[in-house]
Amino acid sequence: MKVTSSSLITPTANPPPTDDVNALSGIKTVLDKVVSWMCIAIVAAMTLLVTYQVASRYLFNSPSAISEVLARYLFIWLVLIGGAYVFGQREHMAISFLRDKMPHALRTVLEIAGELATTAFALLVLTLGGYIGMTRQMGQLDSALQIPIGVIYAAIPLSGVLIVFYCISNQLTLFRQLFSKQGKV
Repeated sequence: MKVTSSSLITPTANPPPTDDVNALSGIKTVLDKVVSWMCIAIVAAMTLLVTYQVASRYLFNSPSAISEVLARYLFIWLVLIGGAYVFGQREHMAISFLRDKMPHALRTVLEIAGELATTAFALLVLTLGGYIGMTRQMGQLDSALQIPIGVIYAAIPLSGVLIVFYCISNQLTLFRQLFSKQGKV
């Protein structure tokens, strides 16, 4: 096989994505499915718990404290895990009027800056702060369920880790868009 210097220097218009980007994309796809099914399971469990709560309260005149507390804790998990999933899909609420009026390169740079700020928040506040809060509450038991409160608080660092992963994935996609000639990958 003969390799010339011109074949080493000739750039391609759009370099193919690296194996790392493909691996990250595959991990993101699997994680999306796991997180979405987790949210579906939480909603299903909450539906059953609330239905049981209403039936026990109004039909049997004997409300269940356990189902009420468990539904509340599942709602917390749903909000935090679902919020992380929405970040991963880049479907979170945004006011994009000014952003849409900007040139493509500037818009992409601003989106990268936003993702970096979100990453810093998720890493410091949700992941690190949530982990500290979770470990501090492991000794305290919930009065109705008799489980450590830290188990409920575990949703905070878990959502932080998910948001950090999704933000890194989003940033790689934005960098690829920024450095591609057409602006689309």
